[in-house]
Amino acid sequence: MADNMFTSERFKLISDYLKEHGRATVDELAKILYVSPATVRRDLSEMQKLGMIQRTHGGAVFVDEVDEVNIFVRIEKNASDKEKTASIALKAIPSFNTVFIDNSSTCLALAERLDFRYKTIITNGLQLAMKLSNKKDVKVIFLGGVIQYSSYSTDGSFADEMLNKFRIDLMLSSCAAIKEDGTYEPTIETMQIKHSAFLRSDKHILLVDKNKFANSYPYRTQKLEDYDAIYTNAGDEILQPSRDKGHTNFINK
Repeated sequence: MADNMFTSERFKLISDYLKEHGRATVDELAKILYVSPATVRRDLSEMQKLGMIQRTHGGAVFVDEVDEVNIFVRIEKNASDKEKTASIALKAIPSFNTVFIDNSSTCLALAERLDFRYKTIITNGLQLAMKLSNKKDVKVIFLGGVIQYSSYSTDGSFADEMLNKFRIDLMLSSCAAIKEDGTYEPTIETMQIKHSAFLRSDKHILLVDKNKFANSYPYRTQKLEDYDAIYTNAGDEILQPSRDKGHTNFINK
């Protein structure tokens, strides 16, 4: 094999290897394919954009192992951490009439415990929209757009255009990964719709369970200081590096 092997062939070999082994490093894949590490990195970046795999620090994992793949998987995975995060946030949700809630499983855990009577909810999450539409005296506005089966949500230009029609009191959102310089998502489309909702909202609350601090994704949505509050079940030892940089909006108790 060589660097000039057809890209589709490499993609299949990489996908098959990750499916069997779960994860691999760049160097490991380079040796298996007899190509340069630079070629592997380019391939992994393209495969991530296509939703085939998820990049990690120094390698990749098979897409079925990724936290942010499917809403039904995410509801079950790390469910206890999500419930704890939702419980912490529940204590201090500000008053609102209109709220945007993203399609995250952590926000879903919170939404199931909030009283939305006589409120308007705007969301791109199919699961959330279906749950809340069954409640009495609750108005649910579902954003049109391209339905993403993997995340059970909508995104794209139509969803963005709809968001621009609203003035929103409160935004409740999560993220795929959180770093000291901001929140991150696995796709441009997810980043864009959350950024659009952010711009249309007066207050912004982030819910992020402790597992998101170990994730790594390429597209930054917002800086940490942009959020009015960040609720998490992460311990002080995880939060300290961010707090040392002046991010005092973390609440974990």
